[in-house]
Amino acid sequence: MVKMPGWSSLYRWIFFASLAGITVLISAECRKFVEIDQPDKGTLVNTADYESLLNNTFDINYSYYLPWLSADDLDISDTSVQQQVWGTDREVYIWAADFMGDQNDPDWDRLYKQVYIFNEIIAGIPESRNGSPQQKRQILAEAKMNRAYSYLDLVCMYARWYNPSTAAGDPGVPLLLMPSFTEKLFRASVQAVYGQIINDLKAALPDLPALPLQVTRASAAAAYATLARTYLNMGNYRDALASADSALARKSSLLNLSLYRSDPLPLATIHPEIIFYKQLSPGPLSFYPLSEGLQHLFSPEDLRWQLFTADGLTHGRPAFSGRCLVRSQLSGEGISVGPDVPEMMLIKAECLARLGAFTEAMTTVNTLRRQRFSRDHYLPLAANNSTEVLQLVLQERRRELFGRGTRWFDQKRLNREPAFSKTTIRIFLGVSYMLEPNSNRYVFPIAKKYLAMNPEIVQNPR
Repeated sequence: MVKMPGWSSLYRWIFFASLAGITVLISAECRKFVEIDQPDKGTLVNTADYESLLNNTFDINYSYYLPWLSADDLDISDTSVQQQVWGTDREVYIWAADFMGDQNDPDWDRLYKQVYIFNEIIAGIPESRNGSPQQKRQILAEAKMNRAYSYLDLVCMYARWYNPSTAAGDPGVPLLLMPSFTEKLFRASVQAVYGQIINDLKAALPDLPALPLQVTRASAAAAYATLARTYLNMGNYRDALASADSALARKSSLLNLSLYRSDPLPLATIHPEIIFYKQLSPGPLSFYPLSEGLQHLFSPEDLRWQLFTADGLTHGRPAFSGRCLVRSQLSGEGISVGPDVPEMMLIKAECLARLGAFTEAMTTVNTLRRQRFSRDHYLPLAANNSTEVLQLVLQERRRELFGRGTRWFDQKRLNREPAFSKTTIRIFLGVSYMLEPNSNRYVFPIAKKYLAMNPEIVQNPR
């Protein structure tokens, strides 16, 4: 792993730190250090220097944290646990008007830091030295695919959900496409951000390998999987289905959980389901109880329930009555939030259900479920009507993807549909908080620190 310890300032207007001494550590077979001392004075020279940035998993493979706290997969009702939740975690959990106070937003910083790294690669790799044209094209494609992924996280968190009738006017996020420290941070529209994401992914596809040597690196499978997510967010179910199928054509292996009831799960580097590894940023996951709404979706025989959750009285810190998430403890790694084979199958199933292919949708879901139960306890799901098909698919999606933060994004998109809209209520330290369908609180606030330094950024209404 290549670590970049000196990235104290990337975009001056975003991170508000000193510009001095940004140092990039390069692998031993190359020059030891590359100095980026001032804007526009970078000394990345060799093709291998730029590729080393893609191997810097410390900076580019962590994703978000905050969406896990805001989603309804959590319900911190135990007072002893509530007293342990403070600062940003507390504000996000209660959907407060402001999350950060005068502090930086770690998710925003992390994702825009990644954007800077990918922009640096995109701008510099064509003229780099000692690399073949094919190497340069692949590195450029990987940077574009990664940039698209970071922007998809950003627009899902800090902007309204994609609505075809309003996306051209809805504020998205600052869309930075060059490694400049002086760009104004006007918010591009939601439509423009999604357009850039799709353009980057499509531009990258011809020069990406079908599958990567390491799941931390981009591939055609990962690009199609990210396109599937993107189109699903947009409500473009035909293109989401086609993209999910394209991803599954390149990788479709599933893990039979019944083989791991007493053995550790495979590490991310060899996990057969992971298409593109992005990790949930660290946080006190074992502190927080899972909601009853989530728990009621599982049967006791479901191996996801047995393996990925545990009794809060023995695993909670502090102890509480209920269940907590222990998925990250099974392998000693963090939780993967990047696209994987089960998610692609669930996107495929949802799109099939929405497009009227009900039998195929249920077949897809049951193919996945068969790997989540022992042979003796597996029972296929069966639907009585078209409405029930979609409900069963979405319930399975919630069971499979819980603990990743993606539930928050599903709440945002599904609350626009009357059949799935709901009001969520949390009582925290004696005060009741309500999140109504399509509330402004579904859009994360931009930290006040960034607004003060960048008056062109418009805050999200709260």
